[in-house]
Amino acid sequence: MIRPVRVLLLTVVLLCPVLLTGCGTEKAGAGTGMDSTASVAVPSRAELDARARALQIAPELVYVTKAPGFTLAQQSVGVYGDDGFSGVYWAQETNAQIQLSVERGTMTARSCPKQPVGGMAGERTVCERDGDAWYRVGGGRHEYALVEKGHVLKVSGDSTKVTRAVLRSALHFAHRPSDAELAAVLPPARTTPAPVERGDLPSTGDGAPDNEVGTSG
Repeated sequence: MIRPVRVLLLTVVLLCPVLLTGCGTEKAGAGTGMDSTASVAVPSRAELDARARALQIAPELVYVTKAPGFTLAQQSVGVYGDDGFSGVYWAQETNAQIQLSVERGTMTARSCPKQPVGGMAGERTVCERDGDAWYRVGGGRHEYALVEKGHVLKVSGDSTKVTRAVLRSALHFAHRPSDAELAAVLPPARTTPAPVERGDLPSTGDGAPDNEVGTSG
């Protein structure tokens, strides 16, 4: 069963003007539209791939980009469709958002109008060829879609808040991340806490709690 594609209009991103301090702590690094001044050890590629798979994202579908005035909100990073990738870049001054998404598949002149912009079903989609990419408009949003080998890379935004030129630039700068960029984008893998030992469980027998009253009781 194909998992429905979700459009990330994230509350946490929209709350950033109110919670600037908190949002400022959730930063991604170089190549993602955020400054990276701290020198930290970069995890191995195996660990980074494990981080992606923990989010049900195929590691080869993770991309990053940059756009003037936009920063990646790490809270927005998540799976798109079955095993694709999605992240939202947010502009503090205008509260505009650019969604970067990658999913398996293709797009042709025949299929482009049938694929809604931003996954908004029921809306009419108009497609226009622009170089190697498709420029698409529909449902109050617009996007650029670029067909790569086995997957489609898209950058989209509200047509009243993000200009076509900004989207084209974001598409131009989209690329597969370096290890350092990937470490900044993907949240650390969660660790499972060790079980708490109970003092009333005997080490032998059926493991039932030991409720025997002591000599003093």
